[in-house]
Amino acid sequence: MTISDQWQLRVTTHGSEEQPVVVIDAFAPDPHGLREDATFLAFARIGDHYPGVRAVVPEAVLRPFVAALAPVARDVFGLTDLSVVDSFYSVVTTPPDALAPIQRLPHFDEVSPTRLALLHYLSEDEASGTAFYRQRSTGYESIDATRLPAYRAALADDLARHGMPGAGYVDATSPLFEQVARHQGRFNRAILYRSNTLHCADIPAGMSFSADPYDGRLTVNTFLDARG
Repeated sequence: MTISDQWQLRVTTHGSEEQPVVVIDAFAPDPHGLREDATFLAFARIGDHYPGVRAVVPEAVLRPFVAALAPVARDVFGLTDLSVVDSFYSVVTTPPDALAPIQRLPHFDEVSPTRLALLHYLSEDEASGTAFYRQRSTGYESIDATRLPAYRAALADDLARHGMPGAGYVDATSPLFEQVARHQGRFNRAILYRSNTLHCADIPAGMSFSADPYDGRLTVNTFLDARG
């Protein structure tokens, strides 16, 4: 039996751009084993954008999942030859009042349309999730190289007009970005989407910000490259 034989898979689209998101439940054969593996790793802050701590996932762990995703990436996104750019066990540890300004806005990971993001939820607290957004002033739901200058200019104008968002994770009340979709972070669910779509972790009030992988919001965040 292959990994994909147990998958409960569906494809959704959102927004005016009809951006696809692949939702896969029962993603890993042994999700509890992945959580246990995470407890043996040294987590640290990596970069300025992620609001928490991370530890590198060995590529060998990812190979069977990437192989199983190959036909999905081809059929849904028109992409082939998947390869791992990087992958991290990730735990959100930053409370809303401690977020840096850039962490209070939706983001995109990469402007290339051949990059994909794979997010695997491993927390048994299923209140959080991932939301996707549209920039209100431009209508953009994804950012490629041609859109990037206009996106940045519009964002600067928006911030000058409305001010920097207050301390807190972005949600559907943002005056700058409209929430166009939300996916619940169910235990052992994975979502696959284009890295250049505007998105952000959807963090509810009262969520634990513990750095312990068993108590905090543990995910595996994997970034994939491919050919169009």
